[in-house]
Amino acid sequence: MRCNHLDRADVKGKRVLLRVDYNVPIKKGAVEENYKIKASLETIRFLIYNDCTIVLATHLGRPEGKFKQEYSTKPLVSELKKLLPNIKINYLDDCIGKDILARIEKGANREIFLLENLRFYKEEENNDELFAHSLAALADVYVNDAFGVSHRKHASVYAITEFLPSYAGFLLEKEIDNLSKALKARRPAIWILGGAKLDKIELLEQAFKKADYILIGGALAFAFMKAKGIPIGMSKTDVKSVHSAKKILRRKEAKKLILPRDFLATEKMVYSAKAKIVKYNEIDNKSICLDLGPETVKLFKQYLRKAHTIVWNGPLGYYEWAAFAYATKEIGRTLGNLTAVSIVGGGETADAMIKFKLEHKVTHVSTGGGASLEFLAGKKLPGIEALKRKVRK
Repeated sequence: MRCNHLDRADVKGKRVLLRVDYNVPIKKGAVEENYKIKASLETIRFLIYNDCTIVLATHLGRPEGKFKQEYSTKPLVSELKKLLPNIKINYLDDCIGKDILARIEKGANREIFLLENLRFYKEEENNDELFAHSLAALADVYVNDAFGVSHRKHASVYAITEFLPSYAGFLLEKEIDNLSKALKARRPAIWILGGAKLDKIELLEQAFKKADYILIGGALAFAFMKAKGIPIGMSKTDVKSVHSAKKILRRKEAKKLILPRDFLATEKMVYSAKAKIVKYNEIDNKSICLDLGPETVKLFKQYLRKAHTIVWNGPLGYYEWAAFAYATKEIGRTLGNLTAVSIVGGGETADAMIKFKLEHKVTHVSTGGGASLEFLAGKKLPGIEALKRKVRK
């Protein structure tokens, strides 16, 4: 069962409440990185073309149900004006209420209103029906284009569908279509799993089912090494992850796991740290491994060249520091030179691809961190299920 398609909806000249995910980094009152905002433009331009009055609703950060100036959506207006220079864009200092409705009702076709942060109300995260009804009162039609929060049962993605005709935006459709390719993969399929903790058991379960090989990087590798009794020096891991790794290694599917052969290490966790190459079985007590080494990157490339489908979740090293961004950057570049379908999910992995300007080199970089993780793990996402329920009704 699919969601209702926006391009088949009767939206001409209507007021549309568009739930977007503009939870982007803001520094000194300006947007630092606008990938998520740009990803929503296809839906916005479609609504403009159809003479809609657009009401944008988003959250920003975690204000915990209180008004906090640093989490105001106001700085987003400047960014939207840069991307849509010919459109009138208005900031509203609240997201519900008679005054807000009155201002929107005076709006013209092809005009955009940006609501204040939804999470300034605790009712948003509590999936409160009264709050959802108040949001619904602002529009004639609801469109969910916020894949990044569709794994949350929040008022603006779940309860609101009870009160308005509801559709999936083009970005949401794109996310579902591309991430589904990972779950219905053309073989051979390679999954790359990185990141810090082995808290992705359900994701790993899915990888065992869908992948021919699973390449392990990031701090995730140290849990498996320690579980095998291999010294990891001062490298990052935790007791729970090692315990999980021991159980995983006892399974017959564990033969699909490809662990690193070498690392880039240092002795001090400082930005200016110099990297040295160490073999996986020669890590001394003082060493902190922060990236994969050249031999491992070469090995991973050999596997990736044979793949028809590649799924990547979790960076392969401490990519925030240039000295330890080697593996993440190199594997990202490699994906860009392959004909395989390549799906990148997870907040940090997407951030790394954008940082190194590699997002256009792969088939799809997901805008959802936790949402893409849960989708790839085979879970049902409440925001998508609410739209599907609307189709059944």
